[in-house]
Amino acid sequence: MRVRAVRGEEWERVRELRLASLRDEAAPVAFLETYERASAQPDSFWQARAEGAASGTDVRQFVAETDDGVWAGSVVVLVEKAGEVSVLGDEIPSGSAQLVAVYVRPEYRGRGVLAELFEAAQGWARSVEGVERVRLFVHEENGRARAAYAKCGFELTGESVPVSGAAEVGSGARELEMVAGRSQG
Repeated sequence: MRVRAVRGEEWERVRELRLASLRDEAAPVAFLETYERASAQPDSFWQARAEGAASGTDVRQFVAETDDGVWAGSVVVLVEKAGEVSVLGDEIPSGSAQLVAVYVRPEYRGRGVLAELFEAAQGWARSVEGVERVRLFVHEENGRARAAYAKCGFELTGESVPVSGAAEVGSGARELEMVAGRSQG
C-alpha cells in the first residue's frame, strides 16, 4: 500500500471512489453530499475537482493505492484561514486544515489504511504556511468513525456544529470536532 496525492487526469477514479463512498451504509451520517447529487454531476465537475485536489494550494486529496492499483481509501484536506467560515459553518479561530471526505473501502478497513492516509494528509497540511492544527468533524451518531479517528490520534475538543447535510437540516443532530493531538492545536 502506498499513499499519494491524486493526479488531475485521474478524475474518473476520483469520481468512482466518491460514488462508492456515498453508497456505503454509513454515508447518511458520514457525508454531507448524497449519491444522487454526486452521480448527477457532469464530467467537467469531476475533472475540475480532481485537478484542484491534485495541484491546489488550499486543497489536496490523498489516496491509498494497493500494489495492484486499487484505490483502497481517500481523504481530502481543506486549508482553512483564521477568521473565515468553514464548510460546516463554524468560524475558524486559527489557521487549520480540515480532513473531509474520509473513506476506506470496507474490505480494507482494520488494516491501517486510515492511519496511513491521515499521516500523509497531516504531513502535507503541516507544510502549509499558517496551519496550526489539523481537525475533522464526525457525526455524533457515527461511533465507528469516531473510534477509528481516536485510534489515529484525534481527540474530541468539546466543540460541535449543527449537521448541515441536506437530509438532516433541522434535525438537531451535531457534528463533533476532533483535533489531532490536542497538544498540537
